[in-house]
Amino acid sequence: MIEFLIQNNVLCHAIEAMFFASVGCAILSVLITQMNISSIGFTMSHAAFAGGAAGVFFELPMMLSAIVMSMLTAAIMGPLSYRTRMHTDTTLGVLFGTMMALAIFFISMMQSEGRGFDASALLYGNVISLYREEIYGLCIITLGIILSIIVFNKEITAITFHRKMAEISGIRVQPVYYLCLFLIAIMVALCLPIVGGLLLYVWLVTPAAVAYQYCGTIRQMFLVAPVVAATISVIGACAGVTYSLPVGPLTAVLFSGVFVVAVALSPKRRVNSQTY
Repeated sequence: MIEFLIQNNVLCHAIEAMFFASVGCAILSVLITQMNISSIGFTMSHAAFAGGAAGVFFELPMMLSAIVMSMLTAAIMGPLSYRTRMHTDTTLGVLFGTMMALAIFFISMMQSEGRGFDASALLYGNVISLYREEIYGLCIITLGIILSIIVFNKEITAITFHRKMAEISGIRVQPVYYLCLFLIAIMVALCLPIVGGLLLYVWLVTPAAVAYQYCGTIRQMFLVAPVVAATISVIGACAGVTYSLPVGPLTAVLFSGVFVVAVALSPKRRVNSQTY
């Protein structure tokens, strides 16, 4: 897409992939943190990991099986939390353990059968190995996330403010909530080969955590979080490819450093310290 600006195809693909992944994950991170479902990050990433392992075991397309498993987990999570009257994080904890067990099961089965399977790319990511079609998929789902936020802005704002009050006021909470879950599921599956299942949680929480330090409304967070995430991710991609460093782990470290600085300089921190 930006080959006319960057002649190095490897660097170009890395920047494009990290940009779209960071923007989509940053917008979703605002929803995740404001809905208090932070555990969904590692649950969905391990669901995609389990789906990828299952796909390799049954000789199916790995990315397609990862997306299907993530969406299946999202479809189970909503009704399970609602019908059992359990807190969402409890349901996510159960699903996390189940998905992790499935992933280990399929990997162990392949090892026992003498079939090699390198899980490092799914655990830590390898942005350099992406195909052009995968980057297009990231672009499409990112645009879909932005469009969904614009179209359902009133409903999402009400749900993040108070879910029960939104239901009482007549807002159809369940469809919008399930839409958010499915968007998270698809985005996580597409980002799995980029940053890996072990690091994806950083992209799904940290941008919103940084934006929260300087934003007073959720609308401001929707604007600031993607800008912060895209800037950090593009810098991480450029530095990683240029100096032959692992892009995913390097960018995760940059995210952590920016978060520490943001908390240290946050106006909200100064206000809280003055109240005591």
